[in-house]
Amino acid sequence: MSFRVIAVLTAAILFILGVGYLVAGHVVVARWQIQPTDAVLLFGRRIGALYIGLSAMFFLARTVPVSIGRTALSTGAVIVCSLLALLGVYEFFGGRSGVGILVSAAIEAFLAVAYGFILFMDRRAASRPPDVSQAQVG
Repeated sequence: MSFRVIAVLTAAILFILGVGYLVAGHVVVARWQIQPTDAVLLFGRRIGALYIGLSAMFFLARTVPVSIGRTALSTGAVIVCSLLALLGVYEFFGGRSGVGILVSAAIEAFLAVAYGFILFMDRRAASRPPDVSQAQVG
């Protein structure tokens, strides 16, 4: 998979989650079998705004070539998605959430692996010597 595909997929997921938390937070948290208290919904709305902003960042970065910025974005995604996946599994096995959180954890784990793959491929591409057969002779 290319960075472009993963970035657009991430942007779509984040946008859907963000809108979900903003307008139907009780439905989103109910998937995890968590009580939708006022405090939970307040945090959900704030997280929804954050997700929509991150969605815009990933969507706008979808065409960025291999660079320090792209590496930073991918590295951050690996860290965030890995931690979210691990926390989801931890909360499920701790009895603090329902089985629905495992679906979220699986998606987060997939994204962590995908961005890890992108980082690996970007590093590999950066370490290749330039193709002199394509160089223009001036």
